[in-house]
Amino acid sequence: MNKRILGALATGVFCLILLVVLYRGVTTQRAVEFDSGYRMVMGTFSRAIVLAPSEQAAQQCAEAALNQQRRIDALMSYHIGDSGLNKVNRQAFNEPVQVSAETFEVLERAKHFSELSDGAFDITIGALGDLWRRAGEADAPPTEAEIAQARSRVGYEKLLLDPNTRTVRFAVEGMKLDLGGIAKGYAIDRSVEVMKQRGALGGMIDIGGDVLCFGAPRQGKDGWVVGLQDPTVAPDDMATNKLLLKLKVTDAAVTTSGDYRRFIEIQGEKQSHIMDTTSGKGADKLVSVTIIAPDATTADALATAVSVLGLEKGLALIERIPDTEAILIPNQQNPEPVFSTGARAFVH
Repeated sequence: MNKRILGALATGVFCLILLVVLYRGVTTQRAVEFDSGYRMVMGTFSRAIVLAPSEQAAQQCAEAALNQQRRIDALMSYHIGDSGLNKVNRQAFNEPVQVSAETFEVLERAKHFSELSDGAFDITIGALGDLWRRAGEADAPPTEAEIAQARSRVGYEKLLLDPNTRTVRFAVEGMKLDLGGIAKGYAIDRSVEVMKQRGALGGMIDIGGDVLCFGAPRQGKDGWVVGLQDPTVAPDDMATNKLLLKLKVTDAAVTTSGDYRRFIEIQGEKQSHIMDTTSGKGADKLVSVTIIAPDATTADALATAVSVLGLEKGLALIERIPDTEAILIPNQQNPEPVFSTGARAFVH
């Protein structure tokens, strides 16, 4: 073979080897880990763990995520009087109200989950939520007539969305939207997006126990480990060694809903903060619902839907949705976890 050709081949092989070595050097570089600690946002705690090429980049990713959460809270909070959502709640029966592109996206996704769950997930429960909060403050349960009146103002089919003008209308007076069952998940997904845009190699966002893990895991690990609280443990006796179980996930969200931490107590009886629109009362079929899904918006909404549907209907819903699993704790004495078909594979 011609020496010139041999020389060219040798040079080419050397360059290829060099590129491989450089590539491996880039991909296997040790990432710097930054833990933001717990911050208060969206009425609960928020934490970011970021893996990035430098400490400065990691800190910037975490701050960008927190700023994103604050911004979404200002748009979608039920408990901030001048939020974009509450402008809708005040005006949408009288006139169409234009909302931000992000709020409209969340409203459309919420309607999708309502249709998917036959109304078990419903963001129009504001009137019912207000009724039970007042009852909790007065320590007196609402009457059946009061529940019926509140229920008449509930129903996702009464929420009218116009994608052409990005406006919202209510079909009945007194309707109120409450995005508490989906906004945290959406904020988590958007937080991860901005972290990736700023160079995050991997990380975890946790808002109030709703978690999304992505990308490279922590040093020496082959995945992200998420602990599930034991719902039978008293709130003042919670410790890391009293977890129900641990899950190992990669590029997935884990969301848990239940009445064991958040509830209204009236005359010694608990009412879940998750409203069942068919009864007008708190959902009580399951103590705890954990959803594993590709994104946090989906996991958040489905955790609420399954809490309302209960064991059999909830599992049936999850089995129909690709790449989504559930771990359910029935409301009974000494309950054992019930797993969807693929959920056990995540147990660590």
